[in-house]
Amino acid sequence: MEKKSNKIILSYFVVTFSLVFTSQLIIFLFFDHYSLIAVLLVALSTSVILTFIQKYLIEKNNQKSSRMLDELQMINEDLTKSNERYDIVSKATSDTIWDWDLSTGGFIWNKGIYGVFGYKKNEVGDNFQWWFDKIHPEDSLKMSVKVYTNVEQKTEKWQDYYRFQCADGSYKYVYDRGFLVMDDNNTPIRIIGAMQDITKLKEEEQRLKLLETVITQSKDSVIITEVNSASKGIPKIIYVNPAFTNITGYKPKEVIGRTPAVFMNKNSMKSDFKRISESLKKKVEFSFEVLNLNKKKEEYWVNFTTIPITNKDNEHSHWISIQRDITQEKKREKEREQLINELTINNKDLKQFSYIISHNLKAPLSNLTGLLNLIEDTEIKDPELNELINGFSKSTHLLNETINDLVKIIVIKDSTSIEKEEVNILEVFENVFNQLNFLINSNSPILKMSLEKCPTLFINKSYLESILLNLTTNSLKYRDINRPLKITITSQKDKDKSILVFKDNGMGIDLNRHGEKIFGLYQRFHSHTDSKGLGLYLVKSQVEAMGGTITIESKVDYGTTFTITFNKEEQNA
Repeated sequence: MEKKSNKIILSYFVVTFSLVFTSQLIIFLFFDHYSLIAVLLVALSTSVILTFIQKYLIEKNNQKSSRMLDELQMINEDLTKSNERYDIVSKATSDTIWDWDLSTGGFIWNKGIYGVFGYKKNEVGDNFQWWFDKIHPEDSLKMSVKVYTNVEQKTEKWQDYYRFQCADGSYKYVYDRGFLVMDDNNTPIRIIGAMQDITKLKEEEQRLKLLETVITQSKDSVIITEVNSASKGIPKIIYVNPAFTNITGYKPKEVIGRTPAVFMNKNSMKSDFKRISESLKKKVEFSFEVLNLNKKKEEYWVNFTTIPITNKDNEHSHWISIQRDITQEKKREKEREQLINELTINNKDLKQFSYIISHNLKAPLSNLTGLLNLIEDTEIKDPELNELINGFSKSTHLLNETINDLVKIIVIKDSTSIEKEEVNILEVFENVFNQLNFLINSNSPILKMSLEKCPTLFINKSYLESILLNLTTNSLKYRDINRPLKITITSQKDKDKSILVFKDNGMGIDLNRHGEKIFGLYQRFHSHTDSKGLGLYLVKSQVEAMGGTITIESKVDYGTTFTITFNKEEQNA
């Protein structure tokens, strides 16, 4: 630049000299009082003076230009560094930066729009409408009003939360901070914003709110304590939920900063104290039941469970204790125990009474039966006496059967285990048929048996015989005299069950009236004088003793169906 300046000065000198010399030469030629030397000196001096003046001005201009160039270079370097810092900050914060030119409507995005939201370069719009269209419909109206209000009111800074659509159609929660840029006339010209993805924070916030709702609404007391404490290693309380006050009577301000010893019953905890201390040291979960006293010194039972909580670095940070009021459960448990004890005693007494009655009556009944047998061999001529003895004989016989049935029931109820074997159903029924041969021949029932699908049962043979005997006897006894009696016995397998069905078309039973007491002891549903009301009770007792179930379907004048079911595990027991 200096060489170029010297050339300019030299050229300026030559030109100036030529002009001055020419002018002076003209004066010399037309005016005689000037000498040629004078002309030359005037031209030379004038040129030198003007040249120095020009040089000075050029140097001043060069200095000013140099300063301006230096300033421009410094500004350029600052802009370069600023852009570098901008890119670095954008990468470090993972923020999506946007720049909206209010005058042209143009929109510029940084690379965050690609990395955070998954868009490709050709998918990103360069105008305000594209940004607005990507805002969730439920948030778009709010953001539109807010942005234009901020521009209208010239709010320099604003911030808000909304959902922004990703390239795959899903939405992310963003925290957007906007800055309004204005010109010298205080007119908004640009808005620059920084969108931060806070989806995980929002999800965590919602999860924490849900947990907070659960804790505050829970009927169980929740207590949060710190890990360490100077008070004998017992952690201090930092939070209690409303249920804690409801259970203990203590308000939060009365216990926060203090240890649980405030409301714990030390006397009740003596047996668990060592285990609790060890659990606190080892920082493991533990639970116990304790009888506490509330603020009013009233007793209440609680189930206390304490769980260690760790932070993100897997370091033990807090204890959470859940205190469940089990006072009513304890009362019911005590009542149940008392009731069970009473029932056990009563059951023993009843069993003893049954044994005494059955055994003590057997001897007199045997004697009476023997005497009646002797009397039967004696000829009695008095008809009234004979009728009286016959009635007495029938009553004695019926009493003997009743005592025998009671003994059977006692044996069933008192048996802890029943011997089982593979029993052929048909063979058992043939034995029953032989026992009831007289009744069967007298009533001539139509018997139909279908046992092919399940011909055998793993069961107690004597019980099955007794069950079939009682059911068949009832069918014969309560037949409908207006139509032939039909008895159908079927068996089948249903997955893991064996099912035996006994059906007749007899008189039937009104289940609406007698359904709840159908298998009750000494229940009679017909007017037959020889009915004792023990048969169905005995059948149900024997079925249940073998682990089975029995159900009944019946309709008056149509008949009755009994369904006996045994599970597979009970069959193989």
